[in-house]
This record gives sequence, structure tokens and C-alpha cells, in this order.
Amino acid sequence: MKKLSYLAVTTGLLISTSAAAAGADSSIEARLNALEQRLQQAEQRATQAETRATAAERHAQQLEQRTANTERQTVQVAQRTATLETQTAPAASLKLNGFNDLKLYGDVEFNLDGASRSGQLTSLKTSNNKDWKPGNKERWDINGRILVGVDGYRRNQDGNFSGFSVQPLADMTGKMNLDDAAFFFGNEKNWQTKIGRFEAYDMFPLNQDTFIQYSGNTANDLYADGFGYIYMMKEGRGRSSSGGNLMLSKYAGDFYFELNTLVEDGTSLFQDNAYHGNNLDNKKNVAYLRPVIAWKKDQLSAAVAMESNVVNNAYGYQDNQGKFVDQSKRNGYGMTLSWNNTAANPDNGVVANLSTAYLDASGEQDLTAGVNVLWRRFEVGYIYAHNNIKEFNTAGMAADINNPLSEPGKYDIHTIHTSYQIPNIMNMKNFNLYLGAYVSMLEANADNKIANANNDQRYGVRARFKYFF
Repeated sequence: MKKLSYLAVTTGLLISTSAAAAGADSSIEARLNALEQRLQQAEQRATQAETRATAAERHAQQLEQRTANTERQTVQVAQRTATLETQTAPAASLKLNGFNDLKLYGDVEFNLDGASRSGQLTSLKTSNNKDWKPGNKERWDINGRILVGVDGYRRNQDGNFSGFSVQPLADMTGKMNLDDAAFFFGNEKNWQTKIGRFEAYDMFPLNQDTFIQYSGNTANDLYADGFGYIYMMKEGRGRSSSGGNLMLSKYAGDFYFELNTLVEDGTSLFQDNAYHGNNLDNKKNVAYLRPVIAWKKDQLSAAVAMESNVVNNAYGYQDNQGKFVDQSKRNGYGMTLSWNNTAANPDNGVVANLSTAYLDASGEQDLTAGVNVLWRRFEVGYIYAHNNIKEFNTAGMAADINNPLSEPGKYDIHTIHTSYQIPNIMNMKNFNLYLGAYVSMLEANADNKIANANNDQRYGVRARFKYFF
């Protein structure tokens, strides 16, 4: 009985324990399922947070890029503003961008002139006032012009460059003229090609001249028929009113080489298209070749050159038999020597020039020599010219005892010139006054067809106001 009771109790305990164990297992599984759901939810929230973080990072990068762009634009605006401020400064050049320079400049030049009669021993017909015709009376005159220049220049890092220059003129007669108009390109301090209207190397420098204008400008109306001619190696130099230049130049150490070619109507050299008493007939344009070799070392410089028309039968006249007589042969030779130490001694420096030129032309040979010195803004110079005219048609001219040049022959011309600069008028920089004077005297040689002729002379004074801007 006891055994039965023990068995019953044991069986009951086992059933109770199994039921309790079964209940415990179901509770743990439920908890595990709940925990798994929470982990999945946490994982979803983490994924969503990572997505939002990625979007936030992308947005932050966009903001950073916009900020960098804004800063870059701000720097560019600041640079442009600084460039504009620099361009508006009085002493600065106008710069369009990092590759091009554009310069605007000019000068004002007005003259008050007084002169003896302007009948030509040396013509007072100036390039600034072409209405001043030769005459027999004293002449007082006010003339001048305003020049406004624009230069463009572009340079690469390898030294190659190109550019242009244009210089229109407005004179007091109400006319518009042009000084230079040229295009150029090359390599800096090496070689250059230049095309247009300009002047080549000056082979007869006059230093600080103000009133030495014998017949017109440097290329046209230089020769007034029947009158004294002072040859200065300018016929092929350029700045012509009837043609243009092509110039090649090269630097080699202390040496400078230049070849200028001037193509023009050759008769424009002669006033009224007359030469040796004959009216010229232009057949074709002339071509002057003008090579120059120059050397410079410290204060000393020297140059030799020649100029020659290489076109035969370019212009001439018809003789009595109807035969064309060529008058276009013109070969010139020149040399100049200069000393200039003003760079090292601007207050007490000296500029001195010694020049000579010789012309071998049809029926005429001319020799010119000149010397001038500039010291402390005071300049003085002397020019000697010898003319030997072998051919001259006097059929249409009447001999005048007061004008020995109305007949051909040999004669000498002596010219003394001087000038003085008064700088910074009214304490204004670049506003200067130049006072100038000259006198020219002609002496006919004994073999001139008019014997014992009186010396002929011309003289003049000038006050020139010059302002650069």
C-alpha cells in the first residue's frame, strides 16, 4: 500500500514537472521571438539612420562645393576690381587681360614761329602746317597738332610677341593726318618684322631740334627744285604719304641689323613733281632698300647705312627728241657716331652726335655733315651741305641775281641751330617749353653761272609748347 502511494506520488510529481517544463519552454520561445523582432526593428532603424547619414554627407559635400565656388568667384571679382583700379591709376597701363596690353597716350605740340622771308634757301613749309607756302615776305605763324596714340602688345612666355601702333593727328588747319600706323611681330631682343607707316633708323639725329625744317617731312616734298638741298639719309626712311614700309630687324649682342624697304610713288619726293627744271612723269613705283648696321657699347654708339632705289626707269621726263630720260637713280650713304651718358648722369650728362651723308643722284651729288651737342637741356649744332648740280633746264626760268639757285652750279649751305628746354611749366610734369632758333647761309662757288652773287640767308625763331599725356 505504501508502495502504491509512493508510486502515485512520484507519478504526480513527474507529470507536474513535465507540465512546468513545457510551460517554461513556450515562455522562452516567445521571449526569443520578441527579441528577434526587436533586433530586426533595430537593424531597420540603423539602416534608415545610415541612409540619412549618407544623404546628409552628400548634402554637406554639395554645400562645401558651393562655398568653394562662391569663394573662387569672390577672388575673381576682387582681382577684376584690383585690375580696374590699377587701370584707372594715372601712371598705369590699361590691361585687358593676362595676355594683352593696350596703351593710350599722346602729346600736344603747338608752335609760335617767326621767320625771315620763306622763299626757299631752306623751306619753312612745315609738316604741321602744309598751307605755309614759300614766299618773299617775313612770316609769323602759329601751328601745331594734337597726337593721340593707341598701342597694342601681346607677348608669350617664350618671348614671341605681336602688336600694333596707330597715331592719328589733328592739326590747327582743321585737317586730320596720321603719324604712324604699323603692325609688328617677332621675338623680343632677337628679331622683328614691321609693316605699315613708320620711320626707320635715324641716320642724321639733330638732338633737341625745334626749328630745322628745310623742305617738308622725312619722306615727301624733301626736294624743292632749284633750291638748296640738305641731304640727311631720309629719302628711304619711311612715313610716306604715297606708300608703305616693310622692315626686318635683328639684334646680335652689341649689334643691331635693319633692312627697311619703302615702296612709294617716287615723284612724291619732289615738290610740284619737278626736278632739275623738268616736270617728272611717273612710270612705276620706286622701291628703296635701306640697310643699317648699328653698334652700341655703354655710352658710345655708331651706325653705317645706305639707301638706294632699285627700280630703273621709275620716273623721268621726255627730252626734245621725245626720248624718255630716267631720273630715278638715287643712291645714298651715311654714317653717324654718338655719345650719350645721360643714363648714368641725368643732371650733368652730355649727348653728342656726329653725322655725315652723301647722295649720288641723277645729275646731282650732295654731301652733308653735321655735329650737335646737348648739355643741361641746352643744345647747339652746325650743319654743312655742299650741292653739285650738273644738269638743270633753265628754259622755263628767268635768272635772278638775288637768287643764285635759279642757275645750276656748286654752292655751300651753312646752318647753325640751337634750342633750350624749360621743363615742368607751372610745376606740371611733362609740360615743357622749347625755345629754338636757326640761321642758314648760302655761298655760291666761283664756277656758279651767276658770279659774285650776294650771300643768301634765312633765319627763324620758335617757341614750342609740348605736353605729354
